[in-house]
Amino acid sequence: MSINLMEVDGVAIQPKHRATCHCGTVELELDLPLGLVDVRRCDCSLCRRRGAIAASIPLDGIKIVNGAAHLKLYQFNTKTARHYFCDICGIYTHHQRRSNPNQFGFNVACLEGINPLKIEGIPTYDGVNHPADQ
Repeated sequence: MSINLMEVDGVAIQPKHRATCHCGTVELELDLPLGLVDVRRCDCSLCRRRGAIAASIPLDGIKIVNGAAHLKLYQFNTKTARHYFCDICGIYTHHQRRSNPNQFGFNVACLEGINPLKIEGIPTYDGVNHPADQ
């Protein structure tokens, strides 16, 4: 199941939407002409702990506007996925996906003006039993 959203709780997803970490040091511009695509949670060991709702975007759909020097990389297990977070406030902003390395997943909670807690029916992906681990 995949959810595509053009608005959340009455707030429109803009074609070019700003996303920031908590402290505002890291600022991204996301190209979202179709709104939020493939909105999901994951139950892998990292996603369970961070609790973020993610959506997908092509690799060229994210532009780092500010704070690139403050993005830190975290990798584990197969080291295929590349998880980025702000080194000041610790907020996860985005990751290059293991299941589709041609896409980023991004933290929906970082979108300016969007409250991800207002999104209903978000599926949880089975990251515990990832095909790459078989």
